[in-house]
Amino acid sequence: MRYEGSVYRPPSEAHSYLLQATIGCSWNCCTYCATYHGKQYRVRPVTETLEDIAMAGRSFGDQVRKVFVMDGDALAMDLGLWEPILRALADTFPNLRRVSCYATARNLLEKSREELRRLRDLGLKLLYIGPESGDDVTLKRIAKGATSADHVEAAAKAREAGLKQSLIFLLGAGGAERSVEHATASARLATAMDPEFLSTLTLMLIPSTPIHRLAESKCFQMPSVEDLLQELRIIVAETNATEAIFRCNHASNYLPIGGRLPRDREAILQTIDAALSGDVPFRAEWSRGL
Repeated sequence: MRYEGSVYRPPSEAHSYLLQATIGCSWNCCTYCATYHGKQYRVRPVTETLEDIAMAGRSFGDQVRKVFVMDGDALAMDLGLWEPILRALADTFPNLRRVSCYATARNLLEKSREELRRLRDLGLKLLYIGPESGDDVTLKRIAKGATSADHVEAAAKAREAGLKQSLIFLLGAGGAERSVEHATASARLATAMDPEFLSTLTLMLIPSTPIHRLAESKCFQMPSVEDLLQELRIIVAETNATEAIFRCNHASNYLPIGGRLPRDREAILQTIDAALSGDVPFRAEWSRGL
């Protein structure tokens, strides 16, 4: 398989075949993100992508059960490019159960309901969407490119098409100034989007990013670890999803926990409270990462 640059995928795609159909991110303006820094977004020639699928099929054909299509928001590809890719994946991997990719509210809203249903029929089943926050002030400050209302509309389109959603919220994105507003609005947005999967990561100030420069100039202040856990507590306590698998196990987080919401809400809250009282240790700073 051929990859350009560093490879990024969600933790739950650790055992998936990673297929790089696009390079970079079609938005690539978020102030906290250095993931695709220096990459000019483009779609790989579909012939190359099909060649990669064929190579993977020869090596791992019967073993592949999940495929994650990269890079940053592969859903931005036109339907005419998705169709041969999804057909080739279905033909090449007989035990394939799921195809997934990153998506944004912007490229969900740009596709018609018919296009999204067609993608679902061809095998795309799960979208990883990172609203990061439900607070519109925070969304504007981090240059997310979409409002909370945009995310609600995008989620409704995805749900109508039969596409499952895995949402990602970013603890600390509102800074110390809007910590509570960010967490409360994130819980409200998660409830409205009603995903099958919900996760939190923690903001890390990466050198060369705009938010890091703001922090250096004292225009942005990270919440304390205790306040980050309070954000997590608010999101868990106030999110009312129908039924969502919840994960806070990313390496950036200070407290790796998980469960199902709403079923395990009280148990998760008890663990957070134990960490806040000092009875459960935080993850060591040296072991955190992206």
